[in-house]
Order: sequence, then structure tokens, then C-alpha cells
Amino acid sequence: MANNFFGLTDTGRQRDNNEDAFIAQKADDGNFILACVIDGVGGYVGGEVAAEIARETIIKDLSYIAGNVSALLVNTFIDANKQIYDKKIADKELQNMACVLTLAVVDLENNQFHYAHVGDTRLYLLRDNSLIKISKDHSFVGFLEDSGRLSEEAAMDHPKRNEINKALGFDPNIAKEADFVETGHSPFLPGDMLLVCSDGLTDLVDKNLIKSILTGAGELEDKATKLIQAANNKGGKDNVTVVLVHNNKVPRVHNVTRPVASAKVAEEIIDPKHRPKLHDGPETVPVKQKSNRTAVALLAILLLVVLCGFVWQYWINQQLKHDETKPVVARPVTRPKSAGEIKLQDTLNKLKGNTLILSATDFKEPIVLSDSIFIGRDSLYIKAKGKIVFKPDSGYKGAAFMLSPKSKYVVLDSVAFDGFKTGVITHNDALVLKYVQFINCVTPVQTTYLFPDKQYVSGRLFGGMFKIDSLPKAIKH
Repeated sequence: MANNFFGLTDTGRQRDNNEDAFIAQKADDGNFILACVIDGVGGYVGGEVAAEIARETIIKDLSYIAGNVSALLVNTFIDANKQIYDKKIADKELQNMACVLTLAVVDLENNQFHYAHVGDTRLYLLRDNSLIKISKDHSFVGFLEDSGRLSEEAAMDHPKRNEINKALGFDPNIAKEADFVETGHSPFLPGDMLLVCSDGLTDLVDKNLIKSILTGAGELEDKATKLIQAANNKGGKDNVTVVLVHNNKVPRVHNVTRPVASAKVAEEIIDPKHRPKLHDGPETVPVKQKSNRTAVALLAILLLVVLCGFVWQYWINQQLKHDETKPVVARPVTRPKSAGEIKLQDTLNKLKGNTLILSATDFKEPIVLSDSIFIGRDSLYIKAKGKIVFKPDSGYKGAAFMLSPKSKYVVLDSVAFDGFKTGVITHNDALVLKYVQFINCVTPVQTTYLFPDKQYVSGRLFGGMFKIDSLPKAIKH
């Protein structure tokens, strides 16, 4: 067992068989960690078969990883979908089988991960004691929870909690739907941890308890065991599977110390041969004689200081008189905010979940900004449905969006920024872009890296996470 990844599955307390499967291993090339949880659908036999087909396909297709990783993951899911569907056609007893799954491909060397997801298995990122849900549940109840219309507690008890609208094996033509497979990528910094899990965990164990276990003491195996025990202690109504990956690298910090002279140099310094020769006998020091010239000089300096004081006071009085005659210049009037700008910021401030859908029917294009839209949340997913374009007011020179330093994971999906001096201001590695367009923006993204005060810092700025992309056919701007 490696010390930075571990997987575990359990039948639970109410099932006789386990339709879950998982992958927790390095790819054959040894450069990436595969972390995947697969939840079979379709009955006593079918679910297990679908999950195992998906598992074998992923391991085979991802034996060597290079190039566009997100595209590779999508193609792997398409391949697994075809294998499951073909098996259903060949065996009528398996005609109801399918599976949902979440896969993370972790590149520890470059501190990043990519993921692909279909269904209601989940991917979480633990960073700086914050547990952030990365994947979106492909179910109606999951959408209500992500958008804040249902609380976590209400969603866990909802009777339609397990009704999904996406899975592998239902439709042979998922390749035609551009965003059928949810994909993304993010920095995976030293100290970060990924949790991939089935709904057997999240239907019973709330986010706070999960975070408490992940941040507690113990190795990954201990944490995985405690998570499964927590689900079983609450009834264990479903199979429970978890995979954990930890970036256990420690940032290199160089200790700075004062240079110490070598023994040889020290000997040379104290060698009597190199000491200056001292004069014999007491050394005489000349004594200054008192003189009246000192008193005269002090009096002259005093008179000069008094004269300068009178001149300074006269100049100040003249300036005050001059200022009183200056015309009063009115301050510029703050421009009123547009209706779309007010509505967007108000919606963000009142949002209960972490997903905001910007519909072109609700937000008329373009949304004109006279000030930055401030995002002060730990995590947020903003997705446009239709054409959503942000433009600056004629006199506005600031950023369109500004992320708080406490933001850990903010996704902007399918929006456009047109004509801003700065598109987005972010901190560290919080920002994730998906199909975002910058038009005539001087600085599309401005990133500030925050470090502890008065500490020594080593390393390099993270790069290479953004790429030129094409717009999916399902999204039209």
C-alpha cells in the first residue's frame, strides 16, 4: 500500500452484495495516480458487471497518460459506455445495468489533478481545513442541493435522492452530447487531499463529519475505515466506497544561517604574526584648548534659526490666503449600477448553495458593470446557460470579478468578458476556467500569491493549467 493513496469498499449493513468498485493505483507508466469510485446500477448481478467493465476499461485505456488529459478521460468514459451497452445487448439478463462513476487522475509531480464524472458519486477536495465539493450530482435532488434550494440535511432525506439522470450504459451515443461527461482540473497543492466516494457515504454522513475524519489523526487507511464505519453506524443502507489521495509533499524551506568562518581562516585572523605592532609606553592624547570662538559660533547659529522661523511662518500664511481663493472642485458622481449588476451581486450574496446558473432569460446580455463583482465564498460554481457577456461601464477601469483571499475553488463556466482592463482578480490557485472568453481585455486574469508574514518561501509559481479551448457544440455564444 502506498502512503499517499488508499481505497476501501464495504457492502454496508442492508445489502447482500456489493455493486461498487474502485481504483486506487498508479497508472502503468508510473507517473499518475488513478483514483476512481464506480457505483453499479441495475440489480443484483447487473450493477456489479457494469462496474467491473468500467473499472477494467479505465485501467486499460489509462495505462499511459499524455497530451490532453481531459479529452483522454472523456474518451475513456465513452469507451466504457460502449462496452457496457454492448454487453447489455448481448445478454438480456443485464439489460437494466449501468453505472455512475467519478475518476480523478493525479499528477503529483506537477501538483495538479484532472477529473471526469457522471452520476452521483462525488469528488471532494480538502484544502486548508476546508472541504470543497468539486463534482456536481447529475440528479434533480443534487441540483437543488448544489443551488442552495435544498439544505444538505433535506437532500439526504429526500425520497428521490437516488434518482439519477446520467449514467454509463443508458445511451450508446453519449459522444454526441458535448458536456455529458463533466470534466475539470485543478492545482493539487502539498497538503491537499482528494476524496472520491459513492453515495453510500454522502447519503448518510454529512460534510462536517467527513471533514472531521479527514482532518483528524491517522493514516489514509485509518481515515477510510472511519468514513465507512460512520456510514454503517448510521444504518449502512447502501454499499460504501471511498478512495483517498494525499499530496504529502512538504514545501522545501531553506534555513538561513549566518556564515561561519572556517578553522583555517580563523587561525589566520588570530595569528600573532599578522597583528599590528603596538608602540611601547603610554600613548599621549592631545587635549583641545578652550576658545571664545565656540560661543560666537553658537550665537550665530541661534540667530539664523530664529530668522528661518519668521520666514517659514510668513510663507505658511501666504499659502493659506491663496488656498482660500481657490475654487471648490466637485467630486465625481458615482455612476449608478445597472439592473443586471445589482441583481447578480444580490443573488451571489443570498445564494445558499455553491452553484449559480446564469440564464440568458434572467440576465439580459450584456451585463454592464460599474464595479467589481465580489466573490467572498469558499467555493462557487458559476455556469452560464445561453449567452452571458460582461462589459464595463464607459467610465469603469477596474476588474469584472474579484475573488476573496479566502476563496479556495471558484469555477467560471461559459461566460465572456469584453473590454475590461482586468477580467478577474484572484488569489493563489482558486480560479478554474471552463470555456471562458476574454475579448479586448488588457489583463484577462491577475493572480496574487499570498505567503505567511516574515517566513522564508521557496518554490516556483504554478503554471500550465490554462489552455486554449474550443466551445462545446451544446453551448452557443
